[in-house]
Amino acid sequence: MTAGAATPAGRPPTRRHGTRTKARKRALDILFEADLRGEDPLAILAHRVELGEPPVREFTRDLVEGVCAELAEIDATIAASLIPGWTLDRMPRVDRNLARIAVYEMWFTGLAPEIAVSEAVDLGARLSTDESPDFLNGLLGKALRTLRETYPEAARGSASDTDDDPDAPDDDESEDDNDAGGD
Repeated sequence: MTAGAATPAGRPPTRRHGTRTKARKRALDILFEADLRGEDPLAILAHRVELGEPPVREFTRDLVEGVCAELAEIDATIAASLIPGWTLDRMPRVDRNLARIAVYEMWFTGLAPEIAVSEAVDLGARLSTDESPDFLNGLLGKALRTLRETYPEAARGSASDTDDDPDAPDDDESEDDNDAGGD
């Protein structure tokens, strides 16, 4: 697609997604599936690793395992960042799990928090409701402020997301990014 070309109705312009973005989406798929089915995300992750087709990247495993290990703190941070009347259960599953991944990356990794927010917002725009990008941006902005006030050493990462290797094989099952649904 060339610059300025029309995009399908309501869809953001497509762009080449790097390996870490694809790994985040795969982590989202696993967390979403577990959330939808009421199953343990680590069991679903183990099953995907065992299948090996497509292969599960190490970064995907790190994200799923990290979110699971820190879930209580992550969910408390998200819940404290929601506007009155909203709960985690009221959030669309895609948004809830994108927020979990982003808060995990902001709090427990060296990644620059702005990148974690940007990645969540971008995936939300592609995979969730029309309101999701603004919702996630506001929610994660408040979560970031809370983390920085409560845990001064947290959410101060400066690492970039430069692990992207444009020549790495794609482990996505397809280019159809609607796996996680819009729920």
